[in-house]
Amino acid sequence: MSTPLSDTSSPGAPSTPQVRRLQPADAARWDEFVMGCPEATFFHRAGWQQVLERAFGHHTYYLYAEANGRIEGILPLGHLRSRLFGNALVSLPFCVYGGVAAMSEPARTALDRAARELAEQLHVDYLEFRNRAPGHGDWMTKDLYVTFRKSLDPDPEKNLLAIPRKQRAMVRKGIDAGLQGALDDDIGRFYNTYADSVRCLGTPVFSKKYFHVLKEVFGADCEVLTITQNGHTISSVMSFYFKDEVLPYYGGGTRAAREVAGNDFMYWELMRRACERGLRVFDYGRSKQGTGPYNFKKNWGFVPEPLFYEYYLVKAKAVPDINPLNPKYRFFIETWKRLPLPLTKVLGPMISKNLG
Repeated sequence: MSTPLSDTSSPGAPSTPQVRRLQPADAARWDEFVMGCPEATFFHRAGWQQVLERAFGHHTYYLYAEANGRIEGILPLGHLRSRLFGNALVSLPFCVYGGVAAMSEPARTALDRAARELAEQLHVDYLEFRNRAPGHGDWMTKDLYVTFRKSLDPDPEKNLLAIPRKQRAMVRKGIDAGLQGALDDDIGRFYNTYADSVRCLGTPVFSKKYFHVLKEVFGADCEVLTITQNGHTISSVMSFYFKDEVLPYYGGGTRAAREVAGNDFMYWELMRRACERGLRVFDYGRSKQGTGPYNFKKNWGFVPEPLFYEYYLVKAKAVPDINPLNPKYRFFIETWKRLPLPLTKVLGPMISKNLG
């Protein structure tokens, strides 16, 4: 068993949690806790530690609180450090949800304390928790992101009828265009489509290696659905599966997608397949308020739910503002949109690995 990072026990209180750092031998125990903890999400899974380290080379600190030989809480942390975007300890980089997932308040308190101590030791600018519920009334917050989640009916037709009329017409347009969906064993078609889409948005693309690692680490719980018309790729999405949920996470469409409602059909096809698998929640994921993706998801009848991104400032004097809506990044975004696609595939990963 690993040496505790912190020991909050005192005489007469043997059950007080000790905080330890995850070792490979304890990964199965960690994931067993994740599957049984209502607060835990797909992004709390131990596999993300491999993803962050192998795909990006970031240092990680996966902490768990243990009492009487049982895990009572977990906190995955990734350390992002770059000259361009600063120095931060985040739960969790490249993930929309994170923070502490715990079954007891002593475990939560112990992990909170350990995270703050670690942030001070690493001399980071700030510590960031990406929570679905508020957790720290005295931390700084950012009112920027929401998430969109909706329960699925077991009957696919009822889910189609639940989509607002105008959006449902777009889905039917894709159906009438003869679009077809199929699962891909590799990421080739997905990556080319995704890379082109994010270039058009002015966003640096992730490396192809990142998506390979995701597929390798999460196996059947990481799936690629590609939409075609007469054998030509129209759109593609990489989704995660967790408990009874499906989470479309990375997606994109070709130039032809707009003409045949390719993206609309793609998400409907994913929803339809999720119903057939007996899944009960469609997690449309995070969006910035007031943006195109935000409006797109609302048009599907999804209600935005606030996300509580909380910041414990260490060296920083203010909450970070690293997002495309920040005016200081506008010139970079417009320039990036005009770069040749092959060049963005080379340069993009060098930048995106530190965006988190």
